[in-house]
Amino acid sequence: MSNSISSYSLHHLLGIPLDTPLDIDEMCRRLKPVIYPAPELSPRLVRFCQVLAAEMLALGITVLAHEDASRNDGRFAPGTVIFAPGYFPDNLLAINRVTTLYNNIIVGIYDEPAPLTADSLPQQRLDAIVGRLARDMVHILIFVTDQTWTICTMNGGVVTFNTPMPSREDVRNTLVPKLTAQVVPPRAEELDIKHGMLQTGTPEFEAVAKDFLQCSALWSSNACLLTHTSTEGLEYRSGFYKRIVARYLDQRSGMSYGFFASQLPVAVQPAIISDESGSMLDHEEQKQGRVSIRVQGRTMLVPVPQVRVITTRSGCRKNHLEAKNDLVEIGLVQRMGRGRAYLKTPTGCSPDTVAKPSFDTLTILAHALGNALAASILMTIRPKAEFPFHLARFGASMTHWHDYPQNELLPEGYHLHGEQNPPVACSTPQSAAYSLLGKIAALENALEQGTAYRGDVHVEPCHGTNIVGMLSLAETAGLMNPAHSPELIPDEQ
Repeated sequence: MSNSISSYSLHHLLGIPLDTPLDIDEMCRRLKPVIYPAPELSPRLVRFCQVLAAEMLALGITVLAHEDASRNDGRFAPGTVIFAPGYFPDNLLAINRVTTLYNNIIVGIYDEPAPLTADSLPQQRLDAIVGRLARDMVHILIFVTDQTWTICTMNGGVVTFNTPMPSREDVRNTLVPKLTAQVVPPRAEELDIKHGMLQTGTPEFEAVAKDFLQCSALWSSNACLLTHTSTEGLEYRSGFYKRIVARYLDQRSGMSYGFFASQLPVAVQPAIISDESGSMLDHEEQKQGRVSIRVQGRTMLVPVPQVRVITTRSGCRKNHLEAKNDLVEIGLVQRMGRGRAYLKTPTGCSPDTVAKPSFDTLTILAHALGNALAASILMTIRPKAEFPFHLARFGASMTHWHDYPQNELLPEGYHLHGEQNPPVACSTPQSAAYSLLGKIAALENALEQGTAYRGDVHVEPCHGTNIVGMLSLAETAGLMNPAHSPELIPDEQ
């Protein structure tokens, strides 16, 4: 992907670490794996790990020796990816040897078929994967048979390769990206929590809530909208490991996947075309509340506004929303050239409701910010474009679910991107970066084709789809679920 926005700007706009690798070659260079086997391994797992280590070495990835991957206290060094083949007793689990819950990715490798069938519904598949992750205290599952090997990830993603041993191409293009960044919930220090500050009785909120409820009803019969896996129903080795899972999930009662979001109206200023470019320009413009973006070979100095989004809280049932309990506001405020996120929970929210930010908070904010930046650029290049005026009056909608729509269902004026991106896990810095960079690429595509820009469709390989743009949530839901929509709502507001 051509980076129209510098790593420096991504860092200051969204808090994405400067050293976040966005291409596979850099991911390979950063990877620090170690193989930590169970006391007994089957011949198949021994051979699989040997081939895996050899293919990683061919990619320039060195599998670390135990002494190089461990600290003096015997714990794995932060950043180490731990391959854990075989079946472990409790006292030898790799999770017991990490420094914190968020410093290492653990990959369980098993000599057995994946606990899925071709007939498994998406929710059944997700429940089976999450249940095994909690049981074995790992983040990624690999299942090996005499004909296939399968990767299962925390977001319900399943990739099966029809070979008994890993090929170099599959390790590079699929496995390595999944090992690059860990899926973690937003941490308290990363955003300002404002309990009870979202006013739910306002006309603005009521209008947005109505759209969410219509959207939820239209998605209610779609099996691909993964709704909820309760942490209470999982099998744990002991109460100790149950508490670890609760801590890892920031005390959430369960996991839901996908999100609905409504960006609130934001008026933007036209971008300025500049003859300059380079890192020094990024630094200076950041201080002025602008970001340097390359579009069609030109440098655009784009004002960075505050963005606000109403979205579904983590863990709620997306197909059965309760507006005053299940919606929260997130936003991004620019302070001294840096973006700072916040979360507002609803006023009068039920005491039994735990209003947590979505794992996808950074990705949602990246989409919202990208919409504003795209609108600013359009105001300069195409002064009569509809998108900036629509964003200022109505905002924009965002729908994310773990499936891929047929091309004929995609809304007119929405531009597709992301199909060739590395298949990173959701809720990672890479996912947010690809959302923002891909949106600018989609805008460039519309400009080059001379077509209208009404939004974008961000495909995330081995994960799902984001549809973002001028249609309301209900309109998007109607297009994606035509069998459940008696009639499509007109495009125009």
